[in-house]
Amino acid sequence: MIAPNKRDNGETATDGSPAGTPPPTKVRYSATAWQRTTPLLPLAVLNAALIITSSTGTPPPDALTALLTLWAGLVLLGILLPSYFGITLTPSAAVVRNLRRSTIPWPDIQAIQVETIMGIRSTVLYEANGRRAQLRAPTTGFLAWDPHFEKKLHTIETWWLTHRGPDWTPIPPPPAWWNTQPPLNQDPFAPPR
Repeated sequence: MIAPNKRDNGETATDGSPAGTPPPTKVRYSATAWQRTTPLLPLAVLNAALIITSSTGTPPPDALTALLTLWAGLVLLGILLPSYFGITLTPSAAVVRNLRRSTIPWPDIQAIQVETIMGIRSTVLYEANGRRAQLRAPTTGFLAWDPHFEKKLHTIETWWLTHRGPDWTPIPPPPAWWNTQPPLNQDPFAPPR
């Protein structure tokens, strides 16, 4: 059961902790077991087809052993590597673990949105400096379904709203060259000073 906890500023926030227990100090999300193994299914079908076709003739020596070793190594990498990707929520920052690990302080995050690319819904953190961090977990899609995606997204948004600080103000995005107006009282064709 999700119990509301009373905060110091009078707001009521919802977290997953039972009533009377302190909220967790860290929350970590990574790819689910199904999301880690789904990309390996075509490899398994291809491997089975190669084994069947090589068993009907005379395969080269050690070809079957090399193929099985390669497949076992790819399965191991496919299961372990995606478990590293994701996000860790701490009281001071969101630690995003993609190919590189980056720590984004909560006050620097301007928005959290869900973007859909080719049917896969993923969470994106927008920073004050204009950068965006697309999370590899939590995500959800057709073959990589995460039934708890909405709950995880709500938890990330709740941590951001709770920990960004009382003096947080939204910062307008930095101007881009196509939507920037020239400064007032200055000739737009004058050379820079």
